[in-house]
Amino acid sequence: MDVSGKTVLLTGATGGLGQAIARAFAARGARLVLTGRRTDVLEPLAAELGARTIAVDLSVPAEVDRLIAESDDVDVLIANAGLPASGRIERFTVEEIDRALHVNLRAPIVLSRALAPAMADRGGGHIVLMSSLSGKAAMAGGSLYSATKFGLRGFGLALREDWRDRGVGVSIVFPGFIREAGMFHDAGAKLPPGVGTRTPRDVAEATLRAVERNRGEVSVAPPQLLGGTMLSQVAPELAAKVARRLGAGKVAGELADGQADKR
Repeated sequence: MDVSGKTVLLTGATGGLGQAIARAFAARGARLVLTGRRTDVLEPLAAELGARTIAVDLSVPAEVDRLIAESDDVDVLIANAGLPASGRIERFTVEEIDRALHVNLRAPIVLSRALAPAMADRGGGHIVLMSSLSGKAAMAGGSLYSATKFGLRGFGLALREDWRDRGVGVSIVFPGFIREAGMFHDAGAKLPPGVGTRTPRDVAEATLRAVERNRGEVSVAPPQLLGGTMLSQVAPELAAKVARRLGAGKVAGELADGQADKR
């Protein structure tokens, strides 16, 4: 798809990754509809990019319905909004669990359900689901987060097949550890030596590439992290043992502590 002149609905536009994605698509000539909760960030970004804004809280089902009602003629949905949801599950309240499930999984599913038929009726469109390498490889202290991100992968792969014959592409993007902005950066966690990172710009370019080339899956991480993810998929017990030796538990604790106020 050539995104120039297309209407792109981007959720989670106020975060570091969202801002980078918004700028990348604006640079290609897309017409942006930006959503998020922080209007103090949303409005200046929209002014910079000539975008329209819809302030919503995706943890509230009625707000998702309002977003759908106010989003006309969307050609591309980028379901980028997400909550960190790091930490051991017994340390979450039921309300915090519900909130993570609503934002990370329910909202992208409901938005896709509502917008895909209209895309097909107009001749085509594209849906991007922002997952994570935690949606391919689970780690200690990430049970809830992985549940939502694994869920997005399964939903997206099946959805891609469902809409293939009607001209609607579906892509799943899998960032690893992202420096400079985003959940990992904000938590201030320290990675073991040799575990590399990527930038928000890398994620934005991968997202744009996924839409333009109709890629089913795009991972954004250094080779060593991709290798560990592949090992986790084919030999999860061995991968978990290696991760423990590398200090994954310490990283998980730092992520949980650094993200606790964002649940």
